[in-house]
Amino acid sequence: MKKREAVVYIAQSLDGFIAREDGDISWLDMVASESEDYGYGEFLKSVDTVVLGRKTYEKVNSMSPETPYIGKRVYVLTKEILKDDDDVVCCNDAEKLFNELNGTEGRRIFIDGGALTIKSLRDIDMIDRYVISIIPVMIGRGIRLFLDLEESVIAGMKLVSCSRYESGLVQLEYAKA
Repeated sequence: MKKREAVVYIAQSLDGFIAREDGDISWLDMVASESEDYGYGEFLKSVDTVVLGRKTYEKVNSMSPETPYIGKRVYVLTKEILKDDDDVVCCNDAEKLFNELNGTEGRRIFIDGGALTIKSLRDIDMIDRYVISIIPVMIGRGIRLFLDLEESVIAGMKLVSCSRYESGLVQLEYAKA
């Protein structure tokens, strides 16, 4: 059975933050457009499974009563117990989860979350592709996309594409080399 591709699809500020210190992401609206979703809609069609951290799950749920993950299997990486939800599975062992997911048929796995989620999955070599949209704003402080590293990490990735948009957004796509 072929391994399922796990993709981080995320936006960050020009200075490397995915949210303000309080979790606010309203600055993303500066590039919001009714005519352009920067490939997000097509990407969502390519996935059937979403893995995200607890804070991201809570943020997504607080933004709209209707989750963008309808029709997808959702796994929340957390040590806490969340409210009962038939559409969400909570787990605290990322490696075990990905071993199970890779043992089943399916499409891409969407990794949506903050630095801890991405770091934990990067550390166990579960991320196959990064699609990072750079928003042309600097917010100064906040939650970084990547946690500080103890030492340099060779990403082992190759640039697949680089797209630029009228809004100033630049989207980089890297895949395992």
